[in-house]
Amino acid sequence: MAGASVKVAVRVRPFNSREIGKESKCIIQMSGNTTTIINPKQVKDNKSFNFDYSYWSHTSPEDVNYASQMQVYKDIGEEMLLHAFEGYNVCIFAYGQTGAGKSYTMMGKQDVKDQQGIIPLLCEDLFTKISDNIDNSMSYSVEVSYMEIYCERVRDLLNPKNKGNLRVREHPLMGPYVEDLSKLAVTSYTDIQDLMDSGNKARTVAATNMNETSSRSHAVFNIIFTQKRHDAETDNTSEKVSKISLVDLAGSERADSTGAKGTRLKEGANINKSLTTLGKVISALAEVDSGSNKNKKKKKVESFIPYRDSVLTWLLRENLGGNSRTAMVAALSPADINYDETLSTLRYADRAKQIRCNAVINEDPNNRLVRELKEEVSRLKDLLFAQGLGDIIETYRASGADIDGLKLTNAMTGMSPSPSLSALSSRAGSIASLHDRIMFSPGSEEAIERLKETEKIIAELNETWEEKLRRTEAIRMEREALLAEMGVAMREDGGTVGVFSPKKTPHLVNLNEDPLMSECLLYYIKDGTTRVGRVDASSRQDIVLSGHFIKDEHCIFASTTGPTGETVVLEPCEGAETYVNGKRVTEPTVLKSGNRIILGKSHVFRFNHPVQARADRERTPCAETPAEPVDWAFAQRELLDKQGIDMKQEMDQRLQELEDQYRKEREEANNLLEQQRLDYESKLEALQKQVDRYYPEGPEEEEEPDEEVQWTERERELAVWSFRRWRCYQFTSLRDLLWGNAIFLKEANAISVELKKKVQFQFVLLTDTLYSPLPPDLLPPEASKDRELQHFPRTIVAVEVQDQKNGATHYWTLEKLRQRLDLMREMYDRAADVPNNTTEDSDNVMSGGDPFYDRFPWFRLVGRAFVYLSNLLYPVALVHRVAIVSEKGEVKGFLRVAVQAISADEEAPDYGSGVRQSGTAKISFEDQQYEKFQSESCSIGLSRTGVSQEELRIVEGEGQNAEMGPSADEVNNNTAGAGEPENPLKACLDGPLDTTQEHLKIGNVFTFRVTVLQASSISAEYADIFCQFNFIHRHDEAFSTEPLKNTGRGPPLGFYHVQNIAVEVTKSFVDYIKTQPIVFEVFGHYQKQPFLPLCKDDISPLRPCRRQFPRVMPLSKPVPATKLTALTRPQAGPCHSKYDLMVFFEICELEANGDYIPAVVDHRGGMPCHGTFLLHQGLQRRIAVTIVHESGGDMEWKDIRELVVGRLRSTPEADETIIDPNILSLNILAAGYVRPLPDDRTFYRFEAAWDSSMHNSLLLNRVTPYGEKIYMTLSAYLEMENCTQPAVITKDICMVFYSRDTKLSASRSIRNLFGTGSLRAADGNRVTGVYEVSLCNLADVGSPGMQRRRRRVLDTSVAYVRGEENLAGWRPRSDSLILDHQWELEKLSLLQDVEKTKHYLLLREKLESTLLLGQEPLLSCVTEELSESPHTSGLEQEVISSSEITTERQRELAAKCLRLLTHSFNREYSHVCVSASESKISEMSVTTLRDSTSVCALNTITPSSTCPSLVEGYGSTDLRPPVPRSRAASPSPDTHQDPEVKKSINGGSETKPRTHRFVPDIQEIRVSPIVSKKGYIHFLEPHTNGWVKRYVVVRRPYVYIYNTERDTVERAILNLSSAQVEYSEDQQAMLKTPNTFAVCTEHRGILLQATNDKEMHDWLYAFNPLLAGTIRSKLSRRRAGQMRM
Repeated sequence: MAGASVKVAVRVRPFNSREIGKESKCIIQMSGNTTTIINPKQVKDNKSFNFDYSYWSHTSPEDVNYASQMQVYKDIGEEMLLHAFEGYNVCIFAYGQTGAGKSYTMMGKQDVKDQQGIIPLLCEDLFTKISDNIDNSMSYSVEVSYMEIYCERVRDLLNPKNKGNLRVREHPLMGPYVEDLSKLAVTSYTDIQDLMDSGNKARTVAATNMNETSSRSHAVFNIIFTQKRHDAETDNTSEKVSKISLVDLAGSERADSTGAKGTRLKEGANINKSLTTLGKVISALAEVDSGSNKNKKKKKVESFIPYRDSVLTWLLRENLGGNSRTAMVAALSPADINYDETLSTLRYADRAKQIRCNAVINEDPNNRLVRELKEEVSRLKDLLFAQGLGDIIETYRASGADIDGLKLTNAMTGMSPSPSLSALSSRAGSIASLHDRIMFSPGSEEAIERLKETEKIIAELNETWEEKLRRTEAIRMEREALLAEMGVAMREDGGTVGVFSPKKTPHLVNLNEDPLMSECLLYYIKDGTTRVGRVDASSRQDIVLSGHFIKDEHCIFASTTGPTGETVVLEPCEGAETYVNGKRVTEPTVLKSGNRIILGKSHVFRFNHPVQARADRERTPCAETPAEPVDWAFAQRELLDKQGIDMKQEMDQRLQELEDQYRKEREEANNLLEQQRLDYESKLEALQKQVDRYYPEGPEEEEEPDEEVQWTERERELAVWSFRRWRCYQFTSLRDLLWGNAIFLKEANAISVELKKKVQFQFVLLTDTLYSPLPPDLLPPEASKDRELQHFPRTIVAVEVQDQKNGATHYWTLEKLRQRLDLMREMYDRAADVPNNTTEDSDNVMSGGDPFYDRFPWFRLVGRAFVYLSNLLYPVALVHRVAIVSEKGEVKGFLRVAVQAISADEEAPDYGSGVRQSGTAKISFEDQQYEKFQSESCSIGLSRTGVSQEELRIVEGEGQNAEMGPSADEVNNNTAGAGEPENPLKACLDGPLDTTQEHLKIGNVFTFRVTVLQASSISAEYADIFCQFNFIHRHDEAFSTEPLKNTGRGPPLGFYHVQNIAVEVTKSFVDYIKTQPIVFEVFGHYQKQPFLPLCKDDISPLRPCRRQFPRVMPLSKPVPATKLTALTRPQAGPCHSKYDLMVFFEICELEANGDYIPAVVDHRGGMPCHGTFLLHQGLQRRIAVTIVHESGGDMEWKDIRELVVGRLRSTPEADETIIDPNILSLNILAAGYVRPLPDDRTFYRFEAAWDSSMHNSLLLNRVTPYGEKIYMTLSAYLEMENCTQPAVITKDICMVFYSRDTKLSASRSIRNLFGTGSLRAADGNRVTGVYEVSLCNLADVGSPGMQRRRRRVLDTSVAYVRGEENLAGWRPRSDSLILDHQWELEKLSLLQDVEKTKHYLLLREKLESTLLLGQEPLLSCVTEELSESPHTSGLEQEVISSSEITTERQRELAAKCLRLLTHSFNREYSHVCVSASESKISEMSVTTLRDSTSVCALNTITPSSTCPSLVEGYGSTDLRPPVPRSRAASPSPDTHQDPEVKKSINGGSETKPRTHRFVPDIQEIRVSPIVSKKGYIHFLEPHTNGWVKRYVVVRRPYVYIYNTERDTVERAILNLSSAQVEYSEDQQAMLKTPNTFAVCTEHRGILLQATNDKEMHDWLYAFNPLLAGTIRSKLSRRRAGQMRM
């Protein structure tokens, strides 16, 4: 058995909580002694290993194959214990990753019976076998030592005095050993268990991500087992000494898996170092034992075993390949997430299996060792004698001198003293000379050190068993004494540690200001003298204190026993502050139990004498308990009273002094303020006198009466209309209501969540329109009274209540919300007394008693539809298919309705059983009632044009900005665009129709029929559907159909309801059928549908709209400037002009040749104006910005004031509420205009140096991790000509940092890969931004509108309410709600315009097919009027035709008023090309386009209000079409002049140019994600007259132009919202260039050519859908006419 291999066992544990949380899978399989590991990434990649034992402990103990703790011990522990009794050295060590179960296998859980590990079981079995011995000649002794190796340092776990690190030394005979390691003798398993428990508590453990109690050190538990056999015959005693080493290794770990940082990371590094060394040793031993190397020389080189590389392997050298029987237990983790660590452990164990150990029986090791040691001592003595230092040994032993700090005494040598020791005692003074002799003797110091070491070992070996027991007891007494010094007592059994009040010994207990800290420390007054002082006193102090006023030797407690018992006297030292019961003592004082002792200033004690207190209680058994407890406060008050300190008097005196000082300072401040007031008043009087002297005629001019101006009736109507409009804005502020009531909405939602009410509240805006009339209960009382005088749609703030429990939606007023909130608070206060089920399922929900719920009707309004009756003017019948529109502008379905005129005596046909026919209803149209309705619904000034109230889409609260709402011209244009088809009918009706149509004569009875046919596409959430209709001014007279079942599938719902209506023809009836529709309302029973939690918008469950408008993305605010002074932004007035900017952003890096090259930009996102800069770490950089725009007179850049960067972050969104400390102002290097040769646009460029290290940000000072991006905000403050303050351009920059040497190339997307052509890489290394510049005039700061804008309203949405944290990020709607509601109103208006247009187109088509030849003039009149768009608005025509202005003064006043009224309305006309001859299209040498007046108006269609730019999500407010007109008709002062006139004005010396002062505003434009069309198209170059192919992408309202399809940077943009698209077949014929059309902007005209006719129409549809539709309609009519001919 001498050459046995290391026994290796593997054990797999169950899943821990971390692996269960990650849903790990088991990758370990065991079959017999074979262990297989499965690769989770490659299932077929399995690896198998064979070991001596394979323990399956992954399942529960109920499993048949489960290996318990006892089974592991029986296989390994019992065998090793048997070897120990045979006399072999034994070692068992556990290895594995952290958390794999090593400590559990070795130590287990000692308090659980069946879960004890190998170490306790082996120790218990050891003493069991000893107790079972019946051989009297055998005697046994057991010694234990317990040490840990922590960070390559050895600590003793059993001796509290050995707090430092122990030295590891090596003896040539004994091998490596730990110096001064405690070896404690034990006599039973209980002793071992106690020592093991105390050692485990002292062991270093810590929590990591993989194990909460991870062993951070290697623990080695050594048992020295000695067997003595006495031979009675020979009287000889033989010994066997076995060393049992039980090792619990720390777990191997990976820093990323354990999350190790700081100390844990350092520990893990040391652990891995020692385990790596252990692996090297095992590998080297395995190679040596394998015998594969036959070459002896090579084998000698490779047989080096690196034991000394680690303390662990050094101490275990005998156990690894030496004199030991060794077993290894490898602990495995079964989880797939630990595959690499588990595989490494298996390979580790497989290598260890090849090690062979040469174990020998240790027979009489002590005798042999003593003999060898004595021989070595003799040899060393001879060596010293040979060097002439023999007398040093005798002198050294006699004097006990210190050599190098080690003391050697006779007791340690264990040898008899020399006879001459007494004689040598007198030679102590000659020791110093011995040191000199040692220093000059070569090798003597090393010999003496070796001699001392050997004699010390001999002393330990000769130590008897009784001496070892006494030494163990002495160490235990030292431990208890050490605890007693700290004020902690231990019971005699040593089992419990704590603070105990002794029953006889007098002692001190501490008193603390914190009651929990009082009486926690106990100090004994021992018999005799107990000294109190500091730790650094000259003599040892029994009670050590620290702090101020504590002397080195503070006081002495003297305890003496007399006839009266034990007495304690306090003797303060000189100068020491010592107080007894509040009185300072300087003489010895006898203490009594309960005395308060204060040492210094902060140490307060109470003296307790148990014997004395017991005697006092027996002497006076009825003594009362003191009224006040004796605590720290009592001792302090006692101290103040005894020292004569009156705290109250001192506080009163100090307070009086402060009051006097305050009174004096206040008087001085008042005097100073009064003096300053008098000085300022005198200065103001002096300034007033100067003003009166310089401007004496000012008051007279103010008192001059205004001349009375004679207005035309049209001008008066405009003035009244404008006054009413602005009055509507003046008294309403939706934003103020939203901000002021947000706190009530939050509180209601918070209470709803806490009471578990399925109700949610959110703000909503409601406007009184045709599709969404306001119910009377939502209007405030004053509003309902003034509703007759309200000439514009009223918008109110309401609360939308979503009842998720019943699937209902209600609207509350703000007043109702406050009333209900009071009831909610009462319910919340009562909620504690009401059971939850009662609160949740109460019956008062339906009865209306619950403030959260309202009654809801059985039928709910699905939507409204409108059917116009213009076909009744003619003998034609029409079948309409109208959209059913909800209050929010969503199309809920469609309704088919037939309207036809019938004769009064006509009998109704037989429709069959499925048709419901009602009788003939007689309706009276009274002119007075209808005129009253018209006066309520239409404005006075615009009633002639037939514009209804709903067409004035005004949101109250947004009217301060003149661009937000439509103006009078817009209303007129809308009438021309959508409602204008009424006008041609009226024009024709006013003429021949009044005489030819007999059925509409005044006084006749006219009968017509309305047939409700079908309803389709209504969602299945509405079960029962019915329809009712009425005249728009007769809500009380409605006609209703029968309800129908709706399933949402199958054929449309067939109502087939026929209603005949007879009306006496009046003037109001004729006007009604010309202008007004019939209202159809569709109702349905709403089935309960769950709401999304706290959703802001309800999306209709019907088919989604074909086009969902994107939300307006939040734009980053500018980074605050650091150098510019904070200027107050002046109030902006009307907008003077607008420009589109295209800004290029570049980041240049310093190359090796000294040039700054633009960094590579990754454009793989695919969206315009986006890109990621790929930067190198540690290079110098510059930021270059180039601004490109059309050349204009108002746009002139003066200088770049400052360029700042900041808001560094790792997410696209920036928290702008946090003040950024890392804002950096860059140094401007160059700025100025650049002139690219082939481009006539304006280019302004500036560069700045950017040192990213100045930000002191970790994001910029490191390589960006994979998958992350860095975002930064850049703001440029530019100074412009004629502007009051700098303009700010802000851009969010996205960056990724790579290492300095990384080679980066331009990214190649799919479009680049398959595209054609080539681009220079530098052209694509930039990011584009599109901006809109608005130059606004300065506003009148004294106007009421400006004063109202300056009013600050408190936003209560940020105020905290109770329970707000339960709302999961929900916020009340705020300013964005106003913009969203503007969209809803816009959608409603667009839907109404669409229905009007569809009606008139249907009517025209019907008339074309049914009218007779004699009525062709009428048809041509209708057709011509329907197909034309007016060139001038009705407002301008009436201004031109007005001839009532007679005097010059009236003419000036009228022009001034009209300019003021129409300035903001007609500003678009100043930016429109009047004709092709005035635009830059003349540069194209296309002379035939100059005569634009000959082109039919049909062929020049401008972008209509039905396609506003705001639909595309850009926030643009230019909703009006730029209608071309002559300059004479324009009342706007900004009209463009002819080039000749402009040149003469600018160049003439007589006329001084008038300078404007503007307020600039630059807004970034978000790119629309919707692509209308993209592809190649040809452009006509103005200089060469040649065609150039460009790649164009239409994202309305902008057109992005690229050089090629592969181009990633935008080269130019076109703003379709301010451009005019022109198409003419005559021009194409004259130019001889087919498939061409023109786009005219304010600054240039562009001629474009498509490849074919279809492509041209597609491009026209993308640029202007209305123009494309008109062209196709015209072509269809032309083909139809050719076919008829």
